[in-house]
Amino acid sequence: MVQSPNKCLTLEEFLALPEGDITYEFVKGEAVPKYKDDQMSPKFFHGSTTGALFILLSAWGQDKGRVVIEWAIKLKIENENWMPVPDLAYVSYNLLPADWLKDEPCPVAPELVIEIISPGQTFGEMTAKAADYIKAGVLRVWVVDTKAKTITIFTPASVPITYRDHLIIKDDLLPGLEITPKEVFQRAGLIS
Repeated sequence: MVQSPNKCLTLEEFLALPEGDITYEFVKGEAVPKYKDDQMSPKFFHGSTTGALFILLSAWGQDKGRVVIEWAIKLKIENENWMPVPDLAYVSYNLLPADWLKDEPCPVAPELVIEIISPGQTFGEMTAKAADYIKAGVLRVWVVDTKAKTITIFTPASVPITYRDHLIIKDDLLPGLEITPKEVFQRAGLIS
């Protein structure tokens, strides 16, 4: 997409922008680059962790729903359109039926959104984004820190919980999923 010189776009205008090499999110009427500069663009740790999570979650969710990498999501915060592009999203077939096949942004708030901290981003920035996801109706947000080797989980009803090493992530919202940060980071090739 190419950012329009028009600072206040409608969602429809944003969706009509031509595609390009840069991924944009729609934030408060603006097309904002997901990665602001070369320092923030995903590197090996980010890419391999994305791949590891995709493999693990896809195996678990095969008959339950969709696990998608960098799928734009149509959301609203305080009656304003917002279209973030999370690193991964999980949407159950209960929310979006298996026969839904359209090449467009996700029309519902997913059960799970995962953001992996890129170089140049801070945990605080990702915490603020996680809070926005929760306000917009996403039920779980995982913020993955490849340097600290942690996964912090945000929910609407509790304080964030940080998982590391062998601590098992289990969640009634994601029945049958049992995963540890160590498993994720081993599959990503970041630890032995």
